[in-house]
Amino acid sequence: MSRQVQGYVYLALAMLTVGSTVIASKLIASGLPPFSATALRFAIAFPVLLLLMWTTGARLPRFSRYDRLILIIQAGAGSVGYTTLLISGLSLTSAADAGVIIGTLPVVSAAISILLLRERPQRALLVAVALATAGVFSIAFTPGAAGGSLVGNALIFLAVVCEGLFILLNKRLKTEIAPLAQSTLMAGIGFIVAAIPAFFEAPFADGISASAVAAVVYYALVPTVGGFLLWYVGAERVSGTEAALFTAVAPVSAVMLAFIILGEPVGLSQIAGIACVLAAVLGLAFAGSRSVKLAGGR
Repeated sequence: MSRQVQGYVYLALAMLTVGSTVIASKLIASGLPPFSATALRFAIAFPVLLLLMWTTGARLPRFSRYDRLILIIQAGAGSVGYTTLLISGLSLTSAADAGVIIGTLPVVSAAISILLLRERPQRALLVAVALATAGVFSIAFTPGAAGGSLVGNALIFLAVVCEGLFILLNKRLKTEIAPLAQSTLMAGIGFIVAAIPAFFEAPFADGISASAVAAVVYYALVPTVGGFLLWYVGAERVSGTEAALFTAVAPVSAVMLAFIILGEPVGLSQIAGIACVLAAVLGLAFAGSRSVKLAGGR
């Protein structure tokens, strides 16, 4: 197997784990409050990431006060905001709908860059935004289809916006930081941020679902740690544009897993939505308008 093909396999597996976070979050939503689940996720992932830093010899750079503030906001938005909104949204809507909406992340991130950084959009990007919007609208306004919910879908989209802000804020860091070190920082800071509201949720008051705890452990170890390793090992073997193409695997895997594992029906609205989102992501990648990385906040 060539180095390039190995990269393709690693990237596909990484995006498969990203898609599986939707299923895990759906299970978590039925048995744990969102902030408590998020704090537990990072409590599990943080020591594992610290161990990886120690074994690889990774070190944290010295940060300015400005960069420290950016990192805290990043953890609040991309780590805690994304996870809690995803879990909250999935308590109301279907995993299939959520999978379609999460697939818009590359396009949403690019749109945020246009709005906040005043970057000049290319024609391909505008077409991608239009396609992604059409994909979301195809499910957002059919709330009764496949167990979807307009409010739940809106919360999922807000989670995507939080992750898009994470990517935007990453561009504002003045100190260069290695991906593993940043993921470790996000887990550590994310735990502190989530633990405060988690205390008021009183997760033990009504009992804890064993399946929800198992889903949190899976989320912490497989997508958070394993997905990170798979993505960066794969990304080293291929070009940025090739890596960007594989982000399209995440929404497809989420919808397929929702059907296979949760038994959710997949209707025409989801099929149409995912077709539009895939066309948007693939078009964006082929145009080479940006390189997409797996955000450390996931």
